[in-house]
Amino acid sequence: MLKLTDDGAKITLQGQANAADNGMFWFGSALLVGAVAVAMAMSLLPERLAIGALALLIIGSFIFNKKRQQHKKAMSGMISSGILWVRAGELVHDNLGKREHIHLTDGDKITLTGEQLQIVDSSDVRKYRITGFESAQEAKAAKAILEGQALTKRHVNIKMKSN
Repeated sequence: MLKLTDDGAKITLQGQANAADNGMFWFGSALLVGAVAVAMAMSLLPERLAIGALALLIIGSFIFNKKRQQHKKAMSGMISSGILWVRAGELVHDNLGKREHIHLTDGDKITLTGEQLQIVDSSDVRKYRITGFESAQEAKAAKAILEGQALTKRHVNIKMKSN
């Protein structure tokens, strides 16, 4: 939903919040079960086998941490839910009380693909992808405000309510 403000707009995104990856959950659960198994192995098995089990647990922890970091990096810059406060050259993303201020630089480019905004830097590297708009017109209005354009009828339909 789009609400015009004095210096921009407030847009409520309709997308789903980025859910935790189920694969990461299951891998973490398996790692926990592995830790319990290593503790049992250390008390029941000979030293060499117990040390081998501990080494496997350490390697599993290392792999888990690498995958988690890759997942976080891949998900950074994805905005699909929450509230966007859009002003010329600036966004504020409020998602469950956590606010992120995003300032656009001179070299940043804003592209619109359907109901999705993408912000790339001067070397065409994606900085942000914003989805969850109610309509393509809402995305167009957000793009126009970010670029400092005045809103016109082609950007947004304004509905008047009488009491």
